Amino acid sequence: MHILVASRIFAPEAGAAAYRLAATVKALEAAGHTVTVLTSTSPDAQRSTGRVRRWPVLRDRSGAVRGYVQYASFDIPLFFRLLSSRRFDAVLAEPPPTTGVVVRMASWLRRRPYVYFAADVSSDAAAGIGVDPRIVAVLRAVERWVLNGAASVLSVSEGVSAAVRDLTRGKAQVAEVGTGVDTGTFRPAASADGGTPGTQRTLVYAGTMSEIQGAGVFVDGFLKIMDRYPDAELLLYGQGVELRELRERAAPAGSRIRFMGLASGEETAAALGRAAAGLASVRPGRGYDFAFATKAFASLACGTPVIYAGVGPLRRIVAQHSLGHEVDWDAGQVADAMAAVLEDPVKPAERARLAAWVEQHYSLRGVGTRASEALAAAVSRS
Repeated sequence: MHILVASRIFAPEAGAAAYRLAATVKALEAAGHTVTVLTSTSPDAQRSTGRVRRWPVLRDRSGAVRGYVQYASFDIPLFFRLLSSRRFDAVLAEPPPTTGVVVRMASWLRRRPYVYFAADVSSDAAAGIGVDPRIVAVLRAVERWVLNGAASVLSVSEGVSAAVRDLTRGKAQVAEVGTGVDTGTFRPAASADGGTPGTQRTLVYAGTMSEIQGAGVFVDGFLKIMDRYPDAELLLYGQGVELRELRERAAPAGSRIRFMGLASGEETAAALGRAAAGLASVRPGRGYDFAFATKAFASLACGTPVIYAGVGPLRRIVAQHSLGHEVDWDAGQVADAMAAVLEDPVKPAERARLAAWVEQHYSLRGVGTRASEALAAAVSRS
């Protein structure tokens, strides 16, 4: 088959969706399918290749394709790119729902099925962060229309599957493919260029900084313990709508809280591999209580324990498998966990166990394979 992938972000751009789609494309090609990716230009990838076709797109101040104007700058050209594409058998679409709308309309005109990759339910998230209820109602209707039109909805977790079924009133065909991390990039060996694993007195947050993640709890927690550990540092990699606010909150720490900006997977893996702990969070009551914070898996894959703050299935997993510290979304509890990892660094044998656990249970290779198989099955049914 010839599969088109429609996504506003794709590797080498950092992000869970980009890594997940790259793994899926690799699995599709390994199964003998031809894949063409329709995506955007990014700071790390300006030019198209034979397989990945890039188009200029608007980005916000942080560099993300986030916001209705930014989405439109990708979605409107995408509609015509899909209509003008050479013969294909199906489209794999990545959120947001606006992209799903374009894909459903273009797929109908081309008489081809599409599959939707649901990492979350956008309308639930919008309600959680306080978006006007009237807008949420419209978004729910649009998202339901997109999900119900798909030949299959690929879900990353049990919680997302349940949310999709609830939104679509059980009409959507859901295939749960799981979530994970690129263990080819995030691995203990990636830290070899910067010293012995775990020897630096750093705490590393790598990912989106929005109201959903609530990364500010780590800034506040670090401020509480910084005087007790004068050699410790907090490093935050990534971007997001809360970045400016977090910089202001971090000002009392001076250079001991550093905002590193966007970084490649290799650079992030090196920082995580050297750190005392990686940091991950899901803020409660924001519509994402069921979400997996994949940044936790990135830390663990590098052999670094995680401090997980907030809600979601990962909190239970961290506790059950002794993967670090799981606490409430509370600066005081976060501070205590930070103090614990700084005072009692994880030994090399334990770091090896953490990395092996992720490889066995949450490698993106497995996710890509399951997504490829589910997509092929959906197209066959159609």
